[in-house]
Amino acid sequence: MGEAESNDQHISLESTPTWTVATVCFVLIFVSILIEHGLHLLAKYFTKRRKMALTQALDKIKSDLMLLGFLSLLLTVCEKLIANICIEKKVAQSFNPCKNMAGHEEEGSKCVQQGKMSLMSRKGVQQLQMLLFFLAFFHVMLSFLTFSLGICKMRRWGSWEAETKTLDYQFSNDPRRFRFIHQTSFGRRHLTSWSEHQYLRLPACFIRQFYGSVFKGDYLTLRHGFVMAHLSEGSNFNFQKYIRRALENDFGVVVGISLWIWMFSMLFIFFNAYVFHNYFYLPFMPLVMLLVVGTKLQSIITIMCLDSYEKSHVVIGTILVKPDDHYFWLGRPKLLLHLMHFILFQNSFQLAFFAWSWYKFGLRSCFHRTTKDIVIRLVMGLIVHILCGYVTLPLYALVTQMGSSMRNAVFPESVVTGLKRWRARAKKNAARKSQSPTRTSLGTPLDASLDDSPSLRNLDVTLSMELGHRTSKNSVEAAAERNQAPELAWKFGELAYSFKGFELGRTHSVRMGNFHMEHN
Repeated sequence: MGEAESNDQHISLESTPTWTVATVCFVLIFVSILIEHGLHLLAKYFTKRRKMALTQALDKIKSDLMLLGFLSLLLTVCEKLIANICIEKKVAQSFNPCKNMAGHEEEGSKCVQQGKMSLMSRKGVQQLQMLLFFLAFFHVMLSFLTFSLGICKMRRWGSWEAETKTLDYQFSNDPRRFRFIHQTSFGRRHLTSWSEHQYLRLPACFIRQFYGSVFKGDYLTLRHGFVMAHLSEGSNFNFQKYIRRALENDFGVVVGISLWIWMFSMLFIFFNAYVFHNYFYLPFMPLVMLLVVGTKLQSIITIMCLDSYEKSHVVIGTILVKPDDHYFWLGRPKLLLHLMHFILFQNSFQLAFFAWSWYKFGLRSCFHRTTKDIVIRLVMGLIVHILCGYVTLPLYALVTQMGSSMRNAVFPESVVTGLKRWRARAKKNAARKSQSPTRTSLGTPLDASLDDSPSLRNLDVTLSMELGHRTSKNSVEAAAERNQAPELAWKFGELAYSFKGFELGRTHSVRMGNFHMEHN
């Protein structure tokens, strides 16, 4: 029986019926077209809903799948070449994943005749191709799972956002009302006996992740601090939708596979050798790192409350927290996102490695020595993704808005696209007139006045755009709420641009002879 199976496995296409080859090719092509068509429909859906961030994330997924497919193809082409690279047996038998288990070289190979062993056998190359497939599948599926959990958690915040429009909320936060900070719900939660002591605050913030990671008082207070710092008091800006757009942008970062992520993946494979006893620590590393990130985010909220309390014990209306980058590690809020990216990918890699080894070598293999190893790997992998998606990622999306600058997500996609197009056209027109000796009414060239404008250089530093002068906060806020795109209109030798829903606070005139440009 064994000899018959061995002979059957070595039958080439020369001895295979053509109808079987055609059938297999047809099935593979049909499945590939279905997957490609499904991704195309998903991209059309995101475009129709104006989810440009998710469209970009989908394009990044396609690029990663193409890269993994190219690696698989490259391994197929170089399979024989890799197998013909010979190394000494002593070197080949070091750092094995299994204890006292030497590799078995294929009979009749070039390296066996030389008394050596292949760098990697042809069978090993084929198994590595299968690992790449499992990695691609688990990374994409688990990334979407994490993102979906985060969106589900944020839907609960919609009722809190709607509450800010009610009369009860406006009455309870009347700016003429005086209260002590510790009388507010935010103060009662964070101004406790352990808050002022770092070694007591960190354990409390660590525990706080596991029950109600985001309380209503935290959300409303951080929302108020954001609005007061970047918009205007009494604004009806939809903070929950803004956070959701920011999370969609962050998803494009999390779902990608960058070079440094690949390098750490290679280290993970290397440390799977038996001599490192990786089963003691590798399954727990993503969970420990995720809990550290969650603790940091919780402590930032508490520290902001303490800072406000130190400035004044009395609050007028609502307690005011001031956004600032210094609350975050190295003053970089994005650093926490990159850490979560690393955590999620490594966790996906471990689950993919577990599924691959189960598929290729069975549930009981040297990779899973005991039942305890199997349970630990599965439980840790699921806990990390659920905890990150439902707890840490929404908490990150909320707390990182307390940075010093504002992000592009404050504008709807149509407004961002319109602003970029207007900027490109404005700079193009300025360049066209750069050779003209005519000066503006202020005595400066038109291209210089445009280049010096912060609104043309940076769209995401602050919501208050400038074009020679600072515009009204309320006008920018109106554009973000009404989700309308800018328009660029030319009339009778005049350049007049206007944003639907936008009403810029001041009018700036630039005269170039008979040419008059107005910004309304």
